[in-house]
Amino acid sequence: MKYFVYLLASIIFIALDQFSKFYIVQSIKYGTKIQIIRNFFSLTNVRNFGAGFSILQNQKTFLIFVPIVAVFVLTYLLVTEKNKRKITSISYILIIAGAIGNLIDRVRLGFVIDFLDFIIFGYDFPVFNLADTFITIGCFLLIIDNLLGSKDAKN
Repeated sequence: MKYFVYLLASIIFIALDQFSKFYIVQSIKYGTKIQIIRNFFSLTNVRNFGAGFSILQNQKTFLIFVPIVAVFVLTYLLVTEKNKRKITSISYILIIAGAIGNLIDRVRLGFVIDFLDFIIFGYDFPVFNLADTFITIGCFLLIIDNLLGSKDAKN
């Protein structure tokens, strides 16, 4: 039953990512920025041929290979790790879903669709998408989980 829940959660996150990208492509002309909250948040339809912060531009093979390996490793850990906390499972699911969401774009289109555009304290943060958000939150939760785990081990 728990594996079904893992699969369902992953599918829901992947669907949210893909639907949001589809909506942006259908609603906002490529390269266009629509301001939602003045000087803070915009929707911007851009293409990212690299990874986060646009690093590794045009390294398509590498950017397809790494997420595939990560998905297999995290899926293996999700299924085989005994006595893991719920936060660990949630972390893995978010990272897996985010990796698959961006992988779908990269394989299908040759690039990733990004659209969330924030200006934070005057810094125009790189444009990103929901898959990137899932990966970031998953990694953050995994760090917290590891910190809590090492604290539990000391006690």
